Amino acid sequence: MFRVSNAIAIAAIALAIAACGSDQSKSAQPSSPAAAPDLKTVDDATAGSISGKVVVDGTLPPNAPIRMDSDPVCESDNKEQAHAQTYVTSDGGLENVFVYVKDDLGKTYRFEVPSSPLTLEQKGCHYVPHVLGVRVGQPLQITNDDATMHNVHGLGQSNREFNFSQPVQGMKNTITFTKPEVMMPFKCDVHSWMHAYIGVLDHPYFAVTGNGGTFELRGVPPGTYTIEAWHEKLGTETQSVTLGDKGHKEITFTFKAPSTT
Repeated sequence: MFRVSNAIAIAAIALAIAACGSDQSKSAQPSSPAAAPDLKTVDDATAGSISGKVVVDGTLPPNAPIRMDSDPVCESDNKEQAHAQTYVTSDGGLENVFVYVKDDLGKTYRFEVPSSPLTLEQKGCHYVPHVLGVRVGQPLQITNDDATMHNVHGLGQSNREFNFSQPVQGMKNTITFTKPEVMMPFKCDVHSWMHAYIGVLDHPYFAVTGNGGTFELRGVPPGTYTIEAWHEKLGTETQSVTLGDKGHKEITFTFKAPSTT
């Protein structure tokens, strides 16, 4: 009788833990709001594009080294000295900058929300990619590719904060967001150096700068817009852009390197 009682108690605890984890997952993925019936659709025949580059005026500080000896798996996966991903440059441009139309186009136009999920990986004890954009209501799949435990902590302000663990390699959780938010920090509470930043928008006009610090926003309807470039340490820069029918504008954002004095 004693053993049976213990087994029942353990089973009850396991069910309670599982239910708690399920509630966390659901809280992060409420249903997306229905579009208002009077919203317009973008006319592809008149839509234009905005492209450009993000550069830095001055010399950026070196990225801080990361000590991973607290986790043998992380240390083994990073044979060379690991560094923070704060400043990534290539071909004279700054990568990992989130560039987007700041105007609330989701209140004017109707945009189809992609049903296919984007992926945020935990790989080599880093978040990959470091900066990511996703649509309101679009699934975001978070995976653990490492043979060690990770913890995914989304520090939402407009969206609900969430926190769940992925103790086993190969685990996946899918979440969605209900409101625009630029930017939402992600961190791993197990590995303090792991950070990512997610831009959540109700329209498709955003990009993350890649090689050479370049970006492109396609299919933008005619109008005057505020374009913002966001970087995790350098802050934000904005420009006003006016597009005519089938227009194209080329712009450059220049961030000032932080003072070393």
